[in-house]
Amino acid sequence: MLKIIDSERLKAYVFALFNKGFIESEVEEDTSFFNAFYSTLFLFSTTTLALVIYTFLIDQNLLLETSFSSFLYIFVTVVSYFLVKWILEMLLSRLFLIKNTVRFYFVSKFSYFYSISFLLFVLFVITTYSPLNSSFLFYASAVLFFMRLIFHITNNKNLIFSQLFYFILYICAFEIAPLFILFKLML
Repeated sequence: MLKIIDSERLKAYVFALFNKGFIESEVEEDTSFFNAFYSTLFLFSTTTLALVIYTFLIDQNLLLETSFSSFLYIFVTVVSYFLVKWILEMLLSRLFLIKNTVRFYFVSKFSYFYSISFLLFVLFVITTYSPLNSSFLFYASAVLFFMRLIFHITNNKNLIFSQLFYFILYICAFEIAPLFILFKLML
């Protein structure tokens, strides 16, 4: 479906992790999140992440039952998490009048997430239909998200290091704390 909507942009998002120029062009375009391509890309990415989390919870025997309703609960939790986080980030950036300053930061963060979701989907399919253990999927996911963090810090180092205190507060408030809360809620 993404290929039908915009095949060139899809190809660019697949390789966005390694293409800083694409992210810079996305910042300049200032497109809306609510168009068909971005909404579909967001749903694909959150579905992929929900599948990986669901597989992890099944592998660790943390789910009481393995059914579609269990997956749906995880999917709704992941979508809600990213929507609430995105809305809060946008509202706070407008409230503090730093929207233009942090635009590259936000676009790169989502672009890297979308790029990693394509790689996670490939890894998910490979581990599902091959004799590979599902722990491979989790270690590969951890490596991919660590790479995302490295690329994100590298490409935004001027903004991050000039406002290091606020960046650390942002990481604690918007990245780490909600993940712990979600983990506790899902158990």
